[in-house]
Amino acid sequence: MVLSSAEVTVDYAVIQRETPDPDNRHRRTEGPVRTCIGCRRRELAVDLLRVVAASNGNGQWAVTVDSAGSLPGRGAWLHPDDRCIEAAVRRRAFARALRITGSPDTTAVVEYLSSAPAHEGQVAKNMSTP
Repeated sequence: MVLSSAEVTVDYAVIQRETPDPDNRHRRTEGPVRTCIGCRRRELAVDLLRVVAASNGNGQWAVTVDSAGSLPGRGAWLHPDDRCIEAAVRRRAFARALRITGSPDTTAVVEYLSSAPAHEGQVAKNMSTP
């Protein structure tokens, strides 16, 4: 049996468009969204900590915290949480995300988090204070 185009009808009143879900966390519009290299969860960039790789010479790399967001080079994003740092080190995510060879030195990131008092949250760069 062959259907011709005259026999097929579509009732456009029945077709429904999907309405956006306001609770959908993947569709936020408050700012740029980045992925944590430790737990792989997506969060707003202001809620994550940016880290970059700095060369120590002789092919050695050290991961440093870029709290101002102005250091040059490729950055990676991380929750300011010990569990995410441990997961990133265990998964070797720093080298992969920063596109460097070898295992980088991450002591600066660990020291930064241990010196920060429970990390009270980063201030967004473009936010003005009242």
